[in-house]
Amino acid sequence: MDIKWLDDFLSLAQTRNFSRSAEDRSVTQSALSRRIQSLEAWVGADLVDRSTYPLVLTPAGKMFSVAASEAMRLLNDARAMLRVQETSDQVLRVSAGHALSLNFFPGWLAGVQARIGPQAMLRARILPANVHDSVLSLIEGNCDLLLCYHHADLPIELDASRFEYVHLGDEVVMPVCTPNRAGSPAYSLPGSKAQPLPCLAYTATSYFGRVVQRIVSRIGQAGCFQNCYESDMAELLKTMALAGQGLAWLPESSIARELAEGKLVRAGSEQWTMKLEIRLFRARGNDKPMVDMLWNALQ
Repeated sequence: MDIKWLDDFLSLAQTRNFSRSAEDRSVTQSALSRRIQSLEAWVGADLVDRSTYPLVLTPAGKMFSVAASEAMRLLNDARAMLRVQETSDQVLRVSAGHALSLNFFPGWLAGVQARIGPQAMLRARILPANVHDSVLSLIEGNCDLLLCYHHADLPIELDASRFEYVHLGDEVVMPVCTPNRAGSPAYSLPGSKAQPLPCLAYTATSYFGRVVQRIVSRIGQAGCFQNCYESDMAELLKTMALAGQGLAWLPESSIARELAEGKLVRAGSEQWTMKLEIRLFRARGNDKPMVDMLWNALQ
């Protein structure tokens, strides 16, 4: 059971309207409906009577709403207490996408530690999440820092009066695949209608999924490929690409070794790539000493 489902349900119990609750929860109405259905499956009973308008809670829903409200109160109280303890422990809470968590964050943190020196040890906790949940985590104060990708066409929109950022570097997302015996890409873009290329794709709602969609639409030349596998995690697509199952768009930091060793090669020219910024955000009101120390070192 996902704790977000409880917040979704309590919002719906208050608004009695899927559209209004979806807007409050910053999700689509269809996504909210699926999450409520998942919660009902977990509970084992219908919680919402969808035959009326406005909707009403079923008897089971009314009973469960009381328990859900109390559970969320206890959880929020415990979280508030732990936040105080965590602040005193001086731990940097960093929310980041899975690719950045695995491939960028460890080396970057080691570099910052070397710059600061041994007189102050950086203690960090990485919190991998998708873009939406990472941004929400920063806004709600559940993390100190947000590490994310940014592009003018796919911006991370945060209120500049409340949040500031530093530019840490750049990342190139490129199409790659295994080489053939001659060392050329086994699957080379754009492909042909007669022989469409097998593509290891991201889910449409993932950040990299939107990056690839933007690349293809920007080119104005339809690539002839068909999706044969789908995931929202770059590391899974990398594993499939290394197995020769198709081409995949992957961040360069995740495949630097494989490119150097010739295990993977580019499957398209520069026009099939996109350069992303790597940004680190923080709330301007966060006066945690370790955050200030890190920020001063970066600037």
